[in-house]
Amino acid sequence: MVLRSDLSGRACSMARGLDILGDPWSVLVLREVFFGNGRFGAIKAKVQVADSVLTRRLTGLVAAGLLARQEYSDGGRTRTEYVLTPMGEDALPVLNAVAIWSEKHLPAPTADAHMYVVHSGCRQRTGSADTCTACGEPLTAATTSWHSLSRSAQPTGLATAASGAPA
Repeated sequence: MVLRSDLSGRACSMARGLDILGDPWSVLVLREVFFGNGRFGAIKAKVQVADSVLTRRLTGLVAAGLLARQEYSDGGRTRTEYVLTPMGEDALPVLNAVAIWSEKHLPAPTADAHMYVVHSGCRQRTGSADTCTACGEPLTAATTSWHSLSRSAQPTGLATAASGAPA
């Protein structure tokens, strides 16, 4: 894969960011990890993507530093799950912005296809990707919930960077 920023040593920061976050599958994978679904099977079930595509996106997100592989035991068998790194957690405003923009400008295909960004502190929906428009507090993964009507009747708190994940 040739990245846009590889084409010119002068690539702007937006082009460099789009190299990683411009792929829809990668953004959907990050969405799932923020929702706390870091296991391959859980991501695959929610994103509905082929194994080969998911494997490439996970490998790319790990190589880029947004995700880290973390081992866990599954009844005596060691498996791998994907967790956010601090760099991955810093991508939250991008995902928030996409969700807010989509809710504002694109019709939802079904009544439960909405997803709202909610500040956990004041429990209000926000129209900003990085600051609560109701109370003015900054939004972080620890203080943000996503209310996906297809997932839950209540907003879901987001995962934060795993302790020990590379910075």
